[in-house]
Amino acid sequence: MFRVTIANSKGGSGKTTLATNLASYYSSQRLKTALIDYDTQGSSSYWASRRPDSLQQIQVITAYKQTMQVTRSWFLRPDRETERIVIDSPAGLDIAQFKQTLNESDAIIVPVLPSAIDIHAVAHFIADILLLGKIKREQGRIAVVANRARRNTLVYQRLERFLQTLGIPFIATLRDSQQYIKASEGGFGIFEMPRANAKDLESWQPLLKWLDSCEQAKNNLQVAQ
Repeated sequence: MFRVTIANSKGGSGKTTLATNLASYYSSQRLKTALIDYDTQGSSSYWASRRPDSLQQIQVITAYKQTMQVTRSWFLRPDRETERIVIDSPAGLDIAQFKQTLNESDAIIVPVLPSAIDIHAVAHFIADILLLGKIKREQGRIAVVANRARRNTLVYQRLERFLQTLGIPFIATLRDSQQYIKASEGGFGIFEMPRANAKDLESWQPLLKWLDSCEQAKNNLQVAQ
């Protein structure tokens, strides 16, 4: 089971877009996928509820809800034989409370928008992950993705320079594209759209390649142990 967490304490960074499209990608590859939604807005859960029956279904775990019928750990448990877990973290994320989830993750993706406010916020968030979450850079489990970005703008160039100073991989730039909105409205991911924009799909390849390397590193560690 390979577990990916999408995290940023600032709202509006595109966590849900990243989480739902990654979950749909794994599902489109015929991998049994679970999507754990910690965001109180329930956007990932709503997206999954709109998925057409013709698509492979994704298990949704509404982690933002409270339940008295079963234990918390049982409520959050994915189905047996689940191969991929994608976690959509909440805005205003408390690193201390979310520490266990972060440490159990095989990969942590931090989306950031190309704006001065978002750059400032993500700098503090990443510092908290490293210090409070005890996530080590050298483990290679954390990376940054520029979201809804246009490469030919000055603010993107400032974001790119900033991310290169973090000592954390800046692995992909996802385009500012209407395709994500169209896909979301129908419960799709862009990988499942019949007429997906080739440039949008191409922008995901470095991210998917990085995730594959994280999975390989996990498998190698398990063999070594």
